[in-house]
Amino acid sequence: MTLLQIGPHAVQPPVVLAPMAGITNAPFRTLCREFSGGKGLFVSEMITTRALVERNEKTMQLIHFDETEKPRSIQLYGVDPDTVGKAVRMIADEDLADHIDLNFGCPVPKVTRKGGGSALPYKRNLLRSILREAVANAGALPVTMKMRKGIDDDHITYLDAGRTAAEEGITAIALHGRTAAQHYGGTADWDAIARLKEHVPEIPVLGNGDIWSAEDARRMMRETGCDGVVVGRGCLGRPWLFGDLVAAFEGTGTYAQPTLKEVAAVMRRHATLLGEWIGDEARGVIDFRKHVAWYTKGFSIGSEMRRGLAVTSSLDELDALLSELDLDQPWPAGADGPRGRTSGRNRVVLPDGWLDDPYDCAGVDAGAELDTSGG
Repeated sequence: MTLLQIGPHAVQPPVVLAPMAGITNAPFRTLCREFSGGKGLFVSEMITTRALVERNEKTMQLIHFDETEKPRSIQLYGVDPDTVGKAVRMIADEDLADHIDLNFGCPVPKVTRKGGGSALPYKRNLLRSILREAVANAGALPVTMKMRKGIDDDHITYLDAGRTAAEEGITAIALHGRTAAQHYGGTADWDAIARLKEHVPEIPVLGNGDIWSAEDARRMMRETGCDGVVVGRGCLGRPWLFGDLVAAFEGTGTYAQPTLKEVAAVMRRHATLLGEWIGDEARGVIDFRKHVAWYTKGFSIGSEMRRGLAVTSSLDELDALLSELDLDQPWPAGADGPRGRTSGRNRVVLPDGWLDDPYDCAGVDAGAELDTSGG
């Protein structure tokens, strides 16, 4: 079976949960790990380096890991090399995590307008400085990065960025086969993942984009030669996908096709875990609402019931509504496939003059850091 090595950590099967703002918090990671039997690598929500260095209260909660989470994996977002270096040093010195991933893939306007996320690799020297500071301050911790192909089809950066990452000691690279302009629309370009693997053969390359099933993951690795896969929207409302991935890579069994009754039990557990994590049952159920449409996709439950589930604010309310469903429904034929955001061809919001010179970093300073974590 394929083994992915991230520094000292053997990731088997070679499967990584993508960091997703507001989604991959500790409760969701717990669910995914339970289905995988603890196999794989599960990354935190995006943590802003400035907020971490300033010990922002919300940020400190977001980097809290369950004692069963091994290895502990934090994704950092930053645009200022000095602040990124301080955040990485803090994580290393205080033993806050076992692995650090750097975010150069986020396409949302509030990130790219500051020159961060998927906008940043266009600035070659700035990218190199950030990677150098991160690796220099990480000590024994492996540092990886996640990126996109580029800003748009006229500003493709991933091959240059991959070479820079390899030169600066980055342990592995994950590539989402879309540009920032595509957001989550269209089809991911798996050929780009294959090209990156050929370009930086000395370090592991992970593929990301359009993995909706365990078979998609196996196909991506066959077609691209990548060393592992990163799963994002494919596990929304489908935490058991990680069990499927273990079965696929180990060749040990069949894939999950839960009945609505089984799905409802997972929904209940997810909402309960969120309440325990937040420390408030009602807020936990309210936070869970965003997951309802993903969990129930393809099942016949009616628009009125969907609306009811989307406004629950207690576990009792959730239980009452779930009990009214036809829970004997088998896994529906139309339940797989795209979920989450699918918009595409968006104008990328960038700082003024950002594209004028890829080597000029004058437009970026420490003030461009976001002050909140989690996206």
